[in-house]
Amino acid sequence: MELNILFQRKTMEDAELKKVLETLLFITDAPLPVSRLSQLCEIKNTGRLNAALAELKSSYDAEGRALQLMQVAGGWQLATRPEHGLWVRKLYHNKMTVRLTQAALETLCIVAYKQPLTRAEIEAIRGVEVIGPLETLTQRKLITVVGRRESIGRPILYATTSEFLRQFGLNSLDDLPKLETFNIENPALAAQSMAVDLVEEDSLSGSAAEGAPPPDPVQAASGEAPEASPAAEPADVPAEAPSAEGPVAETGTPAEAPAAVSEEPGDKN
Repeated sequence: MELNILFQRKTMEDAELKKVLETLLFITDAPLPVSRLSQLCEIKNTGRLNAALAELKSSYDAEGRALQLMQVAGGWQLATRPEHGLWVRKLYHNKMTVRLTQAALETLCIVAYKQPLTRAEIEAIRGVEVIGPLETLTQRKLITVVGRRESIGRPILYATTSEFLRQFGLNSLDDLPKLETFNIENPALAAQSMAVDLVEEDSLSGSAAEGAPPPDPVQAASGEAPEASPAAEPADVPAEAPSAEGPVAETGTPAEAPAAVSEEPGDKN
């Protein structure tokens, strides 16, 4: 009854608006964009919503709260803080003790920085085939098929997904570290350096790779039974990705269910 009365009002007091936003962000298991919050709160003034979210974020930080309000994958989400990653991992045990292989991380980095691009273009940068890593990343919903290049054979184009941003605690691709930071000319080496940095950074921060919801973002391999790597990838038709939920960055991990980026032991390349 009280809720109905609240939403029948033409306007909502700022203090009440922040409480409603906090409630919605607490119960959601995925980032909520301002457009969605606008619909839920029945407030068309997105400027007011952004201001309320900014104030809410500031109060969380100023008070040193255990949770933090952050922008992830184009939306807002409540997440645990990196310094508390150890305790979260104790709660979830092996669920967060999985990591992507080096091959998968390198492939993911190449796609993230060069997207959209074809399998052949990825292999030209890495110097080895990437059938296994592409299958793993597709299954984990970190990359997806976005079309075909208008050239001979019309090869499939790959790009990262919003799940990639969510698991690695990024709001957009603009948040990726600049390649110039690595001071490496060879794209393959740059991708390799980035992959190593992601693993170390995630492990230390407890953010997106373990479960960036990445595990610790990317954690030690778990005792899961290894999966056989795919024998071959069709030339024109991409393998259908099974619906598996990926990890959520611990640095941007939803307060209730942080997860780890899983590793596919089958990736050998």
